Parts: sequence; C-alpha cells; structure tokens
Amino acid sequence: MDKNSFINKEIEEHQQNKQLTSAELADLFNNFMGDSLFCCVFEHYLQVVKDDEVKDFVEFALALSRRHLEDIKNILMMEKIPVPVGFGEQDIRKDAPRLFSDMFMVFYITNMSSASLMIYGNAFSNASRQDIMNYFRSSLNDSAETYERGIHLLLSKGMDISSPTIPYAKKVDFVEKKSFISIITGRDRPLTANEIKHLHYNINTNILGKSLMIGFSQVASSEKLKKYFREGAELSDNQIMSFATHLTKQDLPSPKLTDEHITDSTSSPFSDKLMLYHASLAGTVALTNIGTALSQMMRHDLAAELMKFIPLIGKYNNDGLNMMIEHGWLEEPFTAADRVEISKSSSGNQA
Repeated sequence: MDKNSFINKEIEEHQQNKQLTSAELADLFNNFMGDSLFCCVFEHYLQVVKDDEVKDFVEFALALSRRHLEDIKNILMMEKIPVPVGFGEQDIRKDAPRLFSDMFMVFYITNMSSASLMIYGNAFSNASRQDIMNYFRSSLNDSAETYERGIHLLLSKGMDISSPTIPYAKKVDFVEKKSFISIITGRDRPLTANEIKHLHYNINTNILGKSLMIGFSQVASSEKLKKYFREGAELSDNQIMSFATHLTKQDLPSPKLTDEHITDSTSSPFSDKLMLYHASLAGTVALTNIGTALSQMMRHDLAAELMKFIPLIGKYNNDGLNMMIEHGWLEEPFTAADRVEISKSSSGNQA
C-alpha cells in the first residue's frame, strides 16, 4: 500500500462515524438551493439559445450543476437527512420566449461562477470531514474552469469585463502622509489598484443584478412582485452610478450596462418563487462583495460610500424574505435543536 492510499484509509476509518458539522450542513443546503436554481435557469437558456458556442457553454454549466445536486443528494441520503425541495421542473415555463440574449447568458454564468469561487472557497475552509472537503474542492475546480471558459468566450464575442489597466510603477514608494486615507483630503489622491478592482467588480455584479431585476419585473405575475423587482433594479443602478463616478473622475473606464440584452418579453420563463429567491441570492452576494470591498478600501470616503448601501440592501433582502414566507416559499434551512420546545414536549409526555 502506497503512502497516499494508507493516508486515505486512515482518514476513512477515523471519519466513518463523524457527523456532519453545522458549517457543512449549512453549505450543503445553500449549495443545493443554488444549483437547483441554476439548473432551471440553464435549462431555459438551452431552450432559446441560438449561438452554438454559447449553447456548448450553457450545456457545460448545466452538467456541472446537475452533478453537484446528485453529489449532495447522495451525501444527505447516506446521513439519512431529508433532501431539500429546492427548484425543479415546476419552476420552468418551457414554452416561454427568451428573456435575455445569448451574450447575457454568458455574462450571467461567468459572474455566477466568479461568485461561486468565493462561496466554495469559504465552504471548503469550514469543512472538516474528508468527503465534504473533497466535494467542495471539486466544486471549486468546476467554478474555476467555468469562469475561465466564460471569460474567454466573452472576449471572443467582443465583451471585455476585466478591470481597467493602470501604468506600471517605476519605483517602490512608501506612504508619507496620513491624508492618504483621510475622509476629506484622501479624496484627492488617485485610486489604488485594489480600490479600482473592488469598485469595478461591484459595478459588474450590479450590472448583472440590475438586468435580472428589470427582466423579472417584466414577467412577474403580480404588481407587488413587479414593484419589488423594479426597486431592486433601482438599488443596483444607484450602486453602479455611485461606484462608476469614482472611476470616471480619474479617467478610468466603467463597465458597460447590459440592459440592451433584455428582450421585451412579458411571458415568464420562471416561477415567481424562483425569481424571488434569485433576488434574495443576488442581495446576499451583494452584501458579501461590499463586505470584502470594505476590508480593502484605504480611502475613508470610499468606505463610507460602501457602508451606506448595507442597510438598504439588508432591508431589500428582508422584504423579499417576508414575501417568500407569506407565499409559503421559504424552505427552512437545517437548524439547531430547540431545547426549550423539546423540554416542554418531554414534560407533557411525562404527565
């Protein structure tokens, strides 16, 4: 037996009775919900896509999401844990016309794989059981390959979503004045490469979010939902304008909007439940991105601008969750035991 086989056997014997942790349960549940949603979205894309290269890319992404679902199902069934409902055929309208262009499909999948890289990285770093680490490492590799394919396909089709270039440094410098980070005087200094990176990334993700919300607002079944999605589009647009201003002030290009890639269809390809959950997912990703950007911003005025959007996005997410609860659409995640309720129940049994 070689060294690797011996180590794997030792791990298997040591962990064969190890229960899944709360972190592993949380990430498996969220991953299942997300990939079941993506399967529905990608299946609609396949029904309406025209470009052969884009079709191949969508088929590749769909195959990965389907495999992830099967892997998670097998893990949960092995643990005798109920498999979440998630999303399925009941959430797709197979006769619906396209809501977005082929190029938007590539932009969407590429952005989602970018977000997945961070999500899977976090899940992997919080896992401790070997089979779960194996699963999230594999999923991380899947997202990396999807992202690479998406970036190359976008470039080949004339759509570049990469960050702006800046001149290379001629020498190494050290910051000499505290005004470099000041909320007042710091505004006058050039943006750092890190600040440009995070402003640009948040603009790109909000461009995607805005287009999604506009599309959903056209096809939602009730005026209440239409209004909610329009508010989401406006919230994304405010962030785009706010962050883009800092780039344009320093003669740096800002990413182009994708609103032109939305069709005029008013027939929904998706259920209201799926679209509302997708809005919640987009809000969660937005908060994560802002949190990451906040930790990297050295100019206090930029940090303050990012922070003002946190309560706005938080309220928007909360409103969406309340609507999901009202309709009975919010699937409860795995939770800890309610010890008070158990105690009450056991007291009643004894009586």
